[in-house]
Amino acid sequence: MKKKFSALILLCALLPSLGGCAGADYSSHISEERSDLFCAETEDFTLTLACVSREYPYLADGVACPRSDYVEVTLTGESEDGFEIGFTVGEKRYGGEMSFRNVTGDYFFSQGVSAFPEGTVSVSVTYGGETAELTATSVRTDETLTVEGALSAAVEAERETIENMGGKRFAGEFYVRLLRREKNYYYVGIIDTDGNTVSLLLDGESGAVLARRVTEGGR
Repeated sequence: MKKKFSALILLCALLPSLGGCAGADYSSHISEERSDLFCAETEDFTLTLACVSREYPYLADGVACPRSDYVEVTLTGESEDGFEIGFTVGEKRYGGEMSFRNVTGDYFFSQGVSAFPEGTVSVSVTYGGETAELTATSVRTDETLTVEGALSAAVEAERETIENMGGKRFAGEFYVRLLRREKNYYYVGIIDTDGNTVSLLLDGESGAVLARRVTEGGR
């Protein structure tokens, strides 16, 4: 009887490891996340302000490095003199001249921050000698998945893929980005140490996989 009781204790101690990746926490392997988007629009331009946490160096190598927080602003519009952006997070004011990107045909500004805005953010846009003051509003709702929720949905959908990445110890990294079109979506990239990527498009509320693509490293 004593031997049976000892064996039962040993089995209970082993249960967490026998569970494999079913109970694993993969959040420490996120190397980039976009957790929120704030949108605003006028007759002259549209802008999106994104809350991004990204590793440095930023490499799709399957290894998640320490991250830093940024607010990234993208603006679509036309102005001969370009655009200058300003925004407030908490009690801090940030801003500067936006850079035009030839490839995407828009204007871009990135700023390291110590905190992200919540709900709304006050934004000023200066162009053509005028300044527009507006409020950008978060696209998130109570039904929108968190970054961790989206990652969990992706892990569940790609369990076999993830179990094959590194054997007993997971060897890979994740990109998790909130997207906005007519509704909210998530992009989740699962990247191995060879740079091979499984890309998933998830419904932003249910976590259902809407599209899947595999890209080999270097392509």
